[in-house]
Amino acid sequence: MRIAVASLVLLVVAGTVAVQYRARAEDSPAEVRFGYFANVTHAQAVLAVANGDLEKAVAPAKLTTRVFNAGPSVIEALFAGEIDVAYIGPGPAISAHGKSRGEGIRIISGAAANGVAIVARNDSPIRTLQDLKDKRIATPQLGNTQDIAAKHYLKTTLGQSNVNNVLPIANAEQATMMARGEIDAAWVPEPWAARLIADGHRLIAEESALWPSNQFSLTLVTASPAFLEKHRETAVKILAVHKDWTRRLQSEPAEQVQPLSDAILALTSKRIAPEVIADSLKRVTFTTDPMPSTLETMSKWSFDLGFSRDEVSIKGLVDLSALQAAPEPSK
Repeated sequence: MRIAVASLVLLVVAGTVAVQYRARAEDSPAEVRFGYFANVTHAQAVLAVANGDLEKAVAPAKLTTRVFNAGPSVIEALFAGEIDVAYIGPGPAISAHGKSRGEGIRIISGAAANGVAIVARNDSPIRTLQDLKDKRIATPQLGNTQDIAAKHYLKTTLGQSNVNNVLPIANAEQATMMARGEIDAAWVPEPWAARLIADGHRLIAEESALWPSNQFSLTLVTASPAFLEKHRETAVKILAVHKDWTRRLQSEPAEQVQPLSDAILALTSKRIAPEVIADSLKRVTFTTDPMPSTLETMSKWSFDLGFSRDEVSIKGLVDLSALQAAPEPSK
């Protein structure tokens, strides 16, 4: 009888160990596919990829990265099953949530707030935001966060009947087009706004001035629900790195200027001078707070502009459980 009981105990223990082993094995994906932009407003991702922190965090999984220009392209990749975790803006995240009926994306952390400026060509007559009416204004991509914000302002505040004057132009191409006189202004994230200003163009306003309390969420960390469910511990490790870089950018931004300049050069083949990076950092607030009020506002704007057929509820979109499980960075 004792032998039988002992055997049963051993079987239970062995079974428990086997289940735990399978859970660990299932949590370690063969590959983590990671998307982000070559922007200062995605600085945690830019720096964590460049110095190898993210690669170490997800090991033994292989880290595969893709650099995008704006959020809608990321969403296409996410829906195609090509991306697991990505940094994007509120507009595309809300659009993806609506199109997938709440099944396609989760916001797992905030990353940056503010960090968007409106810059006018130096020889244009534009002096204030009101002068933007009917002018040729560049935004990074159709339906991205800046595109939605610019079009909402032109329609609701300036009273334009249409917004055909808002042109989707990749961030890195805007300086050349402005120099040629092909666009009048750009509604653009950092460091691309600072680069235009360094070229002698005119800072008209920061978008934060148009928001309550002068702040809005600009960059979010997102994941596919399937990845979050199957590989939660990997998501926690990614967010631990994200928390650490957020702390560094909050407490010692000057030390990240040269690394950001070098990393953006490697990603875009375009050098943005350290002094330009330093200027751009003054307009960005790094945070892990996704600021749900921004999401609610952007949902309304997306609906008003026709980017979504319905005003999307953000219920179920934000899941901060992995962020809360991630260890706090050491100081």
